[in-house]
Amino acid sequence: MIPSLKKRFWQQAHVVATPDGFEVLLDTRHLRTPSKSPLIVPTKPLAEEIAAEWEAQTKIVDPATMPMTRRANAAIDKVMVQQAEVVAMLAEYGGCDLLCYRADHPVELAVQQGQVWDPVLDWASGAFGARLLVTTGVMHVAQDPAILERMTQDVAALSPFALAGFHDLVTLSGSLVLALALVGEAFEPDHIWACASVDERWQAEQWGVDDDAAVTEAAKKAAFFDAHRFFNFSE
Repeated sequence: MIPSLKKRFWQQAHVVATPDGFEVLLDTRHLRTPSKSPLIVPTKPLAEEIAAEWEAQTKIVDPATMPMTRRANAAIDKVMVQQAEVVAMLAEYGGCDLLCYRADHPVELAVQQGQVWDPVLDWASGAFGARLLVTTGVMHVAQDPAILERMTQDVAALSPFALAGFHDLVTLSGSLVLALALVGEAFEPDHIWACASVDERWQAEQWGVDDDAAVTEAAKKAAFFDAHRFFNFSE
């Protein structure tokens, strides 16, 4: 993104190939990240998505409508320069994964959690060779270091751009396991989001829909699906 840019000045955003990947030109002007690095991405489909975001801008550039551009900036300016730290941070989610901490009351919520979360844990057990332990309440339960290490290895194998998308899948869902299941194509995206939002749906069923909460939830869901698209376009 160009921080000082406020108004659209270009006629056309288009993609060009470079020795290092693909970049977007605004007429003849090269896009740069907030840190002034060239905004070069690894795949043509991702570059085309970014170009489409810039082409969709009208009089004023609105970064809120440009999720692919924002994540590409993050991949270059943040993930590339501290990839090991990002991997370590995301790996920590596995030690306290959302799916492993169930409600102790009400029983109905715990049942709903088990119905949607247990199949994902079953998948993780087969994928990583051990089963994550489940508890009730919020008291920490120590997981087998071997399964945590195997999950971490999968995260560490991601490219910086894929990792930028994966970061948001983990942080928005609160679960390393859900993110790994999604990018591993073990479940459909809608099912993964349903797993991530089971508590919010239960609350709405019991007490009705809160307008502010609904807006927040819709924004999180949109960001989650954008992150998944970015991940797929990065591969």
